[in-house]
Amino acid sequence: MVGERLLHYQIREKLGEGGMGVVYKAFDTQLDRSVAIKILPPEKAARPDRKQRFIQEAKAASALNHPNIVTIHQIGCEDGCDFIVMEFVEGETLDRLIARGPLRLKEVLHYGVQIAAGLERAHAAAIVHRDLKPANLMVTTQGLVKILDFGLAKLNEALTAGSGEATVSQAAPLTEAGMVMGTYAYMSPEQAQARQVDGRSDIFSLGAVLYELIAGRRAFQGPSNLAILTAVLRDDPPPVAEAGSELQEIVARCLRKEPAQRFPQMLDVRLALEDLRSLQSTSVAASRRIPAVEIAPSIAVLPFTNLSPDKENEYFSDGLAEEIINALANVPGLRVTARTSAFSFRGKDLDIRGIAGKLNVSTVLEGSVRKAGQRVRVTAQLSNAADGYQIWSDRFDREMTDIFDLQDEISQAIVARLRLKLVGERPAGKRQTASIEAYSAYLKGRYHRYRFTRADLMKSKEYFQQAIALESDYALAHAGMGDFYWTIGGLGLLAPREAMPQARAAAERALALDDSLAEAHALLALVYAVYDYHWDEAAREFRRVLDLDPAGPLGRFRHAMFYLRPMRRMDEAIADMRLALDNDPLSLLYQVNLGNLLYFARRYREAVEQFGRTLEMDPNYYVAHAMLGAAQVQQGRMVEAIESASRAQSLAGENPLVAGGLAAFLGVAGGREPARVILSRMEAAAAGAYVPATSIACVHAGLGDLDQTYAWLDRAVAERDPIVLTVPTDPFYDRIRADARYGPLLRKMGLT
Repeated sequence: MVGERLLHYQIREKLGEGGMGVVYKAFDTQLDRSVAIKILPPEKAARPDRKQRFIQEAKAASALNHPNIVTIHQIGCEDGCDFIVMEFVEGETLDRLIARGPLRLKEVLHYGVQIAAGLERAHAAAIVHRDLKPANLMVTTQGLVKILDFGLAKLNEALTAGSGEATVSQAAPLTEAGMVMGTYAYMSPEQAQARQVDGRSDIFSLGAVLYELIAGRRAFQGPSNLAILTAVLRDDPPPVAEAGSELQEIVARCLRKEPAQRFPQMLDVRLALEDLRSLQSTSVAASRRIPAVEIAPSIAVLPFTNLSPDKENEYFSDGLAEEIINALANVPGLRVTARTSAFSFRGKDLDIRGIAGKLNVSTVLEGSVRKAGQRVRVTAQLSNAADGYQIWSDRFDREMTDIFDLQDEISQAIVARLRLKLVGERPAGKRQTASIEAYSAYLKGRYHRYRFTRADLMKSKEYFQQAIALESDYALAHAGMGDFYWTIGGLGLLAPREAMPQARAAAERALALDDSLAEAHALLALVYAVYDYHWDEAAREFRRVLDLDPAGPLGRFRHAMFYLRPMRRMDEAIADMRLALDNDPLSLLYQVNLGNLLYFARRYREAVEQFGRTLEMDPNYYVAHAMLGAAQVQQGRMVEAIESASRAQSLAGENPLVAGGLAAFLGVAGGREPARVILSRMEAAAAGAYVPATSIACVHAGLGDLDQTYAWLDRAVAERDPIVLTVPTDPFYDRIRADARYGPLLRKMGLT
């Protein structure tokens, strides 16, 4: 029995059972507020596994701060009595609301968005709830949803047993292999089978909750626990006509048996529900975010194998695959994996199902190209990711002059097999040139641009120039030239003052020829942002980009990094970066920059974890090592930070930004002499050639020399060094913000 007083809390009344404990309403006599106290009964506290689970709940929930997650005030133990003090929520649980009958669509969406938002925050902190159900969802009298009971959260799992529950875990010290954890009717198939779980398990459970809100009955039912588990593993719940097709599709995708076929992240669920809620409330078309979370077929187009005698014809086979990607991307209702992720499987020994699982797609297109003279033979086959079987295959023998029709023909065949409805006669976009020679030169330029070495970039310039010489009105070739100048300016291979005007001229020429080119609008937006500091114009151009290509990952990436980040709109920037990763999940560029944005948002633990995931993909990616070091500095892990920066420098070679980061970290850690050695070398180089001024400014900031820091930052602004736009958000520069020169510096960039 519990006493009338626990520390300075007065127990008022018993509210009920809550997971492992008994919940009471109490009054906090120190802060004069009502609270809820969950107490672990002595008979349960005597078992170490149950006590550990009780503590786990407090730790998991207390690590989160979100309006849709119950707030933990305190955890303690008095006279052998373990307890958790949390906010008192006035309201009732969702299971009680459901008992009165199905909810209206407006209510389902209102509650569903909030639940998804709370779980999205938990997943961002690497916490999976694993016991989501209506009884663990409280609705306040104001209609606010609170997620309760993180006792099964996947952090350090604990065993439990009892009526209606069995448990499983992957954390060896606290669990036994092969046991199931959660509540039967809401657990995911992988949870029921004691397999590894991640956030997609909560997505399945949310689908079961949404179904019950709509139907007024559980999605999975049966006369026994075994029958319920069998239904979870085998059956699809019957559709609920009252829900409408859009909500039914969202719920059905949440409830797919294989995790790879569900929404990739809880963010996607939230956005889909928000878009549907907007559609319901305004009776207008859904927002531009819909394509990133479309409930639809999905496809990855792998790089076509070059079977030509001339191995240099790889540019052509790559170009054909990419043109098919671009054509399919124009098909409403089809999600298409971007080039970077799809092409990352070149030369890797993985079957179709393995590739599809990594890319989260339902179909995969692969093929080969044999080019000889003016003849080309293309074979293509479309496979089902679920079983690896072919859906369609064909062989095409054509003259090179027919190559554009061939691209359209393959795209139309895929669309027909996927039973998608086309807009117009064909999915392909606007044809840019009728010249096979100009098109081939453009493909070569694009092929070398993606390789990003200095030599390849210079080759890409030559080929884009060749394409323009062959056809002066070739808009894509002009856009390619602009992207070349943007790239070499951003990489420090050419001073921005020289590179950016040429990037602008090329973008404007491309748009004069074809105003519908999203890549040219994105390039112009970048110039407005990083070179002109004309933020209204940059915003206008980025809006045009997102209207033209709402699911395009490159546009989302650039919008996040070069507009939203300087504007200090970090939550939106992170959301945009996640949308980019939805369509290009294996892009190292997007993966590392998600980590960067988390770092800029001061979410250091999440940033470190994201950089770790990036390095799992490529242990030699120097950018991830460098930014990992920056996050470790903010965590006070100076030895590790210097190790990370040193590793980055050894991989990057002569890169002033990486060298500057290492010297800056050494300065902060007290290694002033080695920092000054690096600094003197960099300043000497800057006297005779272009060196990004921010690479030197950060070293002076690390050494505490404010005068030199501001001198070099002023130079960075004058030279239009793109990295200077990180200063307003980079925590490393917190050390200089109190100075009177900080405000004027921001005003020079138009960022006040």
